[in-house]
Amino acid sequence: MKTLAFLCGVIFGLGLLISGMTDPAKVIAFLDIAGAWDPSLILVMITAVLVALVPMQIAQRRDRTVIGEKIAFPITRGITGKLILGSAIFGVGWGMTGLCPGPSLASLAGLTWQEWLFFCSMVAGMVGFEVWQRASSTRAQRQGNPAVPTATPRKI
Repeated sequence: MKTLAFLCGVIFGLGLLISGMTDPAKVIAFLDIAGAWDPSLILVMITAVLVALVPMQIAQRRDRTVIGEKIAFPITRGITGKLILGSAIFGVGWGMTGLCPGPSLASLAGLTWQEWLFFCSMVAGMVGFEVWQRASSTRAQRQGNPAVPTATPRKI
């Protein structure tokens, strides 16, 4: 199973490299709709959505994966304040650096300090959020209010 996950990650990384998603200049040109806009990455996004569409529809109707693992989806549905804030933070970071989590990981092989700085900052943000979530949950439990688990998966 770990081998399958590793192979999927390698294929994903190769897709990022081939599509140019690991090139910050290309990504920033894609985001620059008022300037020298490069629309080529929209094809990557559309293709990714189309490729994932059918498997996601199938997964939502099943309770186990093809290899027998439980399928779980997030509890929260709809637009929330956390979703808007997280999306805004992601968008600002993507616009400033031209990297997001997947391409950032793939870019580490370039061994430049900028890529490592971005990656370490991203991991620090993830760890900081996790610490904040746990502290909020603990504080709510001490006050007698059961914390609403935002990251606990639910079966569909």
